[in-house]
Amino acid sequence: MATVYLDNNATTKVDGKVVAAMLPFFTEFFGNASSTHEFGAAVAPAMKAARQQVQTLLGAEFDHEVIFTSGGTESDTTAILSALDAFPDRSEVVTTVVEHPAILNLCQVLEKCGRAKVHFIGVDAGGKLDLDAFRAALSERTALVSVQWANNETGVIFPVEELAQLAKQAGALFHTDAVQAVGKIPLALKGSSIDMLSLSGHKLHGPKGIGALYVKKGVKLHPLFRGGKQERGRRAGTENIPGIIGLGKAAELAAENLEAEIARIKALRDRLEAGISAAIPHCRINGGGEPRLPNTCNVAFDHAEGEAILHHLDKAGIAASSGSACASGSMEPSHVLRAMQVPPLALQGAIRFSLSRDNSEADIDRALTILPDLVEKTRAKSPLWAEIRQKQFA
Repeated sequence: MATVYLDNNATTKVDGKVVAAMLPFFTEFFGNASSTHEFGAAVAPAMKAARQQVQTLLGAEFDHEVIFTSGGTESDTTAILSALDAFPDRSEVVTTVVEHPAILNLCQVLEKCGRAKVHFIGVDAGGKLDLDAFRAALSERTALVSVQWANNETGVIFPVEELAQLAKQAGALFHTDAVQAVGKIPLALKGSSIDMLSLSGHKLHGPKGIGALYVKKGVKLHPLFRGGKQERGRRAGTENIPGIIGLGKAAELAAENLEAEIARIKALRDRLEAGISAAIPHCRINGGGEPRLPNTCNVAFDHAEGEAILHHLDKAGIAASSGSACASGSMEPSHVLRAMQVPPLALQGAIRFSLSRDNSEADIDRALTILPDLVEKTRAKSPLWAEIRQKQFA
């Protein structure tokens, strides 16, 4: 039986149409886009078309606001360091405690080396940002505010436009890590207060190793990489043309049926959550009461070991995760769930299921058939769970 893949927030399967679009640029159209001869000239129009495809998906005003990078981490790093360079008289960054490691780890390094003071804003039990603390952290010393559009573990969506407007009032730039949001919910950057936005191709059925940084027209960017004049002098290095073409095609496909896919995938997620809640006692949907991405379900099972559940799911042909793939292998509980004050008895039993347009009702039903027994088996090793079961049947 084929594997059921429910870990799409970690990475997605590259769409066959994306692969087909990329292939000629490995063989026939292999020129360097910076070359002046016909091999380079043949590549330039395709690269421009890809830029416009990404622009359309983002709802940006100009295609030159899209800078191609190697992925979300490079885009995040460029945005943060550029903002600090752009405001030498400002040395503070405001972000959240639930950001992706690409943001958190960089901010921690900046604090350690004395480059910046960072305000890490907390969230409540539902994953909602503490707006009072956010406002209090803003000042004339703030160079940048960086808040994710949607959380990679819970799918909780942040009010980025409202936050961006508050940042503007403080004279700061606003960046959002939208890696999990792009291609999953509608975006409209034209006319917004967002200055910079990060995205990654492999999260929307594109290839790995390619991403983009949106930089609003008029926002000065200090390049992370110095060298050639590629990307209008904003990102040095020979362009990854096959990856760029693939990202453009993935963006085009994501935009084609976005509203219909949102409704379909949300229905699958709701079917999964309803089935889990009905069949498995003592579990909770983390962030379930807040606006969320339509594809993400983070569920915590009391008195269960999440790693054990994942191992058994994998053996049964179902792929899921315990949170960020960038933190996999760590036995530490999720920093996101700890920030949400998920009780210790449930913290280790959290599983993230993340869906995509490749999933079907059959996938969800198969997971629901297998999951209850697996959870019960892992709970059987918990003395406290044994006491709970004895009281239930006493």
